[in-house]
Amino acid sequence: MTQISILGCGWLGFPLAKAILKEGFSVKGSTTTIDKKEMLENAGIQHFPIALEVENFSAPVDAFLDGSQTLIIAIPPKLRGKNKDYSDAENNSFVKKIENLIPFIQKSSVENLLFISSTAVYGEANDVVDENTIAIPVTESGKQLLEIENLLLANTHFKTTILRFGGLIGEDRNPARFLAGKENVPNPEAPINLIHLNDCIGVILKILETKTWNTTFNAVAPYHPSRKEYYTQKALESKLIPPTFNEENPSIGKTILSDYLIQKLNYTFTKTDL
Repeated sequence: MTQISILGCGWLGFPLAKAILKEGFSVKGSTTTIDKKEMLENAGIQHFPIALEVENFSAPVDAFLDGSQTLIIAIPPKLRGKNKDYSDAENNSFVKKIENLIPFIQKSSVENLLFISSTAVYGEANDVVDENTIAIPVTESGKQLLEIENLLLANTHFKTTILRFGGLIGEDRNPARFLAGKENVPNPEAPINLIHLNDCIGVILKILETKTWNTTFNAVAPYHPSRKEYYTQKALESKLIPPTFNEENPSIGKTILSDYLIQKLNYTFTKTDL
């Protein structure tokens, strides 16, 4: 039985692990604390408490990776730390945390690595964006994610695929609540670039099924109404107060294409109206 390790069994990683189990894989999963051990093990997932650290990194990583052919890294950067304003970003460096993890991967049985990244690496390009677009991130998280992407892709000890997700939505991430009641919201005519949890999982399963490694994908639903149109509609549907938008300044926003993913993986998005 092929074994997969999932680093980060949170909002995405836990339902992904359960979906992978149904496909006949064996799954090892990590959380930052022991608190979710029972939840994971009740689902048939072997649990490992692993919290990546910038310094003094000690965790059962060897055991977590042992026997796995594939590693999926599905953890958010969490750069803000306790200060919430990114002033502590260096002390919470996601790049350094992944750098500390790499030696463990190199000496393990892992042959393939899937890194969950973000379309934040493209920055504020006011254009149509695909995987050939030069990534020029402007946020601290975008900059660190791009650095990690390059770090992993350059490593010859394993094959890496990068998956750049758009905004994540799902049953417990109702888009109607994102902007409901807010005033003077910028960029009303900017297109949305979202993906539903079901398609996040569907795309990953397709990558595993087709063994598509050493590549980079955008993963965004092919549905791009304006922010004003979309969030107003979602607020009204949920009987919430619609946001108001700043119409005075020109809207800036990119349209992210997933055409390459759709073609390469022969994937059909199941949630296109979001």
